[in-house]
Amino acid sequence: MEGKKLIEVKNLSKKFHDKQVLKDISLNINRGDVVCLIGPSGSGKSTFLRCLNRLEEASSGEIFFEGTDICKQDVNIDLHRRKMGMVFQQFNLFPHMTVLQNLTIAPMKLQDVDREEAEAYALSLLEKVGLADRADEFPAKLSGGQQQRVAIVRALCMKPDVMLFDEPTSALDPEMVGEVLSVMKDLAEQKMTMVVVTHEMGFAREVANRVVFLDEGEFVEENAPSEFFTNPRSDRLRLFLSKVL
Repeated sequence: MEGKKLIEVKNLSKKFHDKQVLKDISLNINRGDVVCLIGPSGSGKSTFLRCLNRLEEASSGEIFFEGTDICKQDVNIDLHRRKMGMVFQQFNLFPHMTVLQNLTIAPMKLQDVDREEAEAYALSLLEKVGLADRADEFPAKLSGGQQQRVAIVRALCMKPDVMLFDEPTSALDPEMVGEVLSVMKDLAEQKMTMVVVTHEMGFAREVANRVVFLDEGEFVEENAPSEFFTNPRSDRLRLFLSKVL
C-alpha cells in the first residue's frame, strides 16, 4: 500500500476574520510519506495541520482523506479522526489517570476494544518507547519528554493510518528533544505516514522524504531533503535557511 495516495489537499484556504492565513494551497500525501512542514512562525503551518482533521474548518477547498472529502458538512468527521493520530506541543494527558488508563480509554470507548486487549497493546507500545515500567504512574511523575512519548503512544493505540505532529518538541527542554525524535524516527522506519510541523531541521533532513516550506500562507517550495537543504530554488527559502542552519 506504500506510495498510494492517502491525503489530497486541493486549493485549501483559511481566513480568520479578515486575515488570510492559508492561500489556495494544494498538497498530496502518500502512504508511507514523512512530510515535514517548515517555515517562519505565523506562516500557517499549524493551521494547515489542524485543517487536515478539521480541528480548524477550511474557508474553502477540499481535503480528501482515503478518498472522502472530509470538508463536506455531512461527513462524520469523528470516524475519520480515529484514523488520524494527532500529537500537539502540549501533552494533554489526563492528570487524574495513570499512563495506562490514558492509553486505553479511547480504544475502549471509541473502538469497543476490551480492556485486556487494549492494555496488552498499550503495554507493547510502551515497551517500544522505553516506558513499560511507567504504566502505573500518573503524568505528573513523568518528565516532559516522557509525557510526550506517552502522548505519541496514546495516538498510536488507535492504530491510525497517519500521524500528525504539531511541533511535538517545542515545549521540551533541549535534553528531552532527542528521546521524542528517536520515537518518531522509529515510526518513520516502520513506514508510518507522518505529517510533521517542526523547527528541527536535522530531523527533517534525516527522516523526511519530502520537505515543504510555508511562508505567509503559501507553499513556496517542496522537495526531497537532499535538494531542499542544499539547492533551494527560491530566494525566500534561501533566506530562511540562512537563518536557521
